[in-house]
Amino acid sequence: MTKHDYDAIIVGARCAGAATAMLLARKGHRVLLVDRARFPSEIPHGHFIHRDGPPRLARWGLLNRIVASGCPPVTSLTFDLGDFPLSVQNVELDGIAWGYGPRRGPFDQILIDAATTAGAELRQGVAVDSVLMDEKRVVGVSVVGSTRITSRLTIGADGKHSRVAQAVKAPTYESVPTLMCWYFSYFRALPTTSFEIYVVPGRQAVFVHPTNDSATAVLVGWPIDEFASVRLDLEARFMAALDLVPSLGQRVRSSQRVERIYGTGDMPNFLRKPFGQGWALVGDAGCHKDPFRALGMSDALRDAELLAEAAHQGLSGNEPLESALARYELQRNEATLPAYHENLHAAQLEPISPDLLRLRQALRDSPSDTIQFFLARDGRIPSEAFFNAPNLERILGSTRPSPGNGSISGSVEVRPSVRSAAPG
Repeated sequence: MTKHDYDAIIVGARCAGAATAMLLARKGHRVLLVDRARFPSEIPHGHFIHRDGPPRLARWGLLNRIVASGCPPVTSLTFDLGDFPLSVQNVELDGIAWGYGPRRGPFDQILIDAATTAGAELRQGVAVDSVLMDEKRVVGVSVVGSTRITSRLTIGADGKHSRVAQAVKAPTYESVPTLMCWYFSYFRALPTTSFEIYVVPGRQAVFVHPTNDSATAVLVGWPIDEFASVRLDLEARFMAALDLVPSLGQRVRSSQRVERIYGTGDMPNFLRKPFGQGWALVGDAGCHKDPFRALGMSDALRDAELLAEAAHQGLSGNEPLESALARYELQRNEATLPAYHENLHAAQLEPISPDLLRLRQALRDSPSDTIQFFLARDGRIPSEAFFNAPNLERILGSTRPSPGNGSISGSVEVRPSVRSAAPG
């Protein structure tokens, strides 16, 4: 058997890559983590973790470190879909908050520290020059300076423009062109403990959440057709978008912006085939989507766990590596595609479903039901625990649609429309 320098080389040491390295190292594998950046360092990406992300981080023993970094837990939500602000507090389960918005500098460093503590080797400030091939099989990488490093498995965790994916010509599928452009910045003295969403159908979406160091992140998204005009007068357009929510505009104008406005119109939606002979992809390298529903970081952590388990089975000789990685693709797609399609729908800023608007109205005076709605919406409790006919009939009561107009409680077509139209 050919001797390799490592069991796995992971190109990209941020969210997906560092998590994969940590999990493989914890299983006893020889792991090299390579990144051209030096850490800790920021990247101009959104950074909110919800859905199954917080429970997964708690299970890995990292959630307390994230809070200790100065990132507050988020248990309050305000969602305004152009009708009214639906607000609720104390959204948590088993002592774990609904979400967390850590800055990428401290968050990525926490994952890297966990990976190196587990035994992974980190080489930072090192750029990968090429992927090494032995006939059709990837056998490692070459870094700038012509150093060749071999591995049994090479993992690309190097983002949406992954060089690993390009080198192996990984096919894409479920591809949809960019739907929105997004810009964001950070503000001090902008008091909020909530995750806030304000959607103006057809026009824009605004997200607000607390983050590290008592700062607040404010993000604005417009249809991609407006990208050029937004860039022409970015600060004015950014503030004008906030002024469409008068209370928010006033709060932001009375605060202090502490960083420049970051953003991009490069937000393609796709899945890539995430494995082949001697290689795999994880995180944005394997699946990228519009940030409307803040899926990226939580999905990256989930897929790191799926990939690490599959790679472990193959590297340990429990089954052929390629068959284990094929299972990883199936599991990833099964977990990803429903939310991926819902996110595409939301990012088109289409009119909100009348069924959802009726449900929101019914939830307005029921905090306990609203909490269950958001927990079910995010998969923290089984969807059917909330979205079942008897429960929806109980909540809707006299606001239930009349027969023939589509009933939330009785139509199998209505429940998905209620769920898929709800951002967040």
